[in-house]
Amino acid sequence: MRVVIADDSVLFREGLARVLTEGGFDVVAQVSDAGTLLERVAIELPDIAIVDIRMPPTFTQEGLVAAQAIQERHPQVAVLVLSQYLESHYAMKLISDGATAVGYLLKDRVLRLGDLLDVITRVGHGECVIDAAVVSQLVARPREQPNPLARLTPREREVLGCIAEGRSNQAISDRLGFTTKTVESHVRSIFLKLDLAEAADDNRRVLAVLTYLRS
Repeated sequence: MRVVIADDSVLFREGLARVLTEGGFDVVAQVSDAGTLLERVAIELPDIAIVDIRMPPTFTQEGLVAAQAIQERHPQVAVLVLSQYLESHYAMKLISDGATAVGYLLKDRVLRLGDLLDVITRVGHGECVIDAAVVSQLVARPREQPNPLARLTPREREVLGCIAEGRSNQAISDRLGFTTKTVESHVRSIFLKLDLAEAADDNRRVLAVLTYLRS
C-alpha cells in the first residue's frame, strides 16, 4: 500500500515512515505543509494520505482543508487524520457527506503500533474509522429532538457505538462478549430501525454511523 505522510514535525514524519516501511507499506512522500501535500498526492496518487490537522502557516486547520480537498479531487485516495487534539467537529467534517476510506485518530491514544498499522490498512481498504474518544464526545453532546436513535435498545446503541469506532462484527463480538450471530442480528435491527434501505453493508454501516454522530 502506497502512503503519503503530511506532518510539520520532521521527527514524527521520519518515525512514522520507518514504522510503516517496516510494516510493509511503501512511503512515497513525506511533506510538512498542506500545499505540498496536495501537490504530491496529485503526482503520486497514493492509496492513503496520513495527515495532521494543524500545519503551516497558521497551524489551525490546513491539514483538514487539504484532507477534504483530497476527498473531493482524488476520491480513490483514502485519508487518515492523525491529530494531537480532540476536535470532534473536524471528524464530522470529514465524514459529513457519507465518505468512506476515511479515519480520524488521536496521536496520544495510539498505544500499539500494530493497531495503527491495522487502522491504516482498514482505511486504505475503504473503511471509516473514528477514534473512540471522538465518538464518546459526540455521543455526549446535547441532541435535538426527535432523536432517530430513540428507537434503538441500549444494547443496539452499544453495538452502533462500536460500529462508529470502525469495529468489524467479529471485533464487536470479542469486545461485548456476544456471538457473531447475535451481533449480526443487532446490526440488522439497527439498519431496520434507522430506515436504511437495502445496500452494501459497508455503505449502510457508514450511514448508520452518520445518523449516530449527527443525532
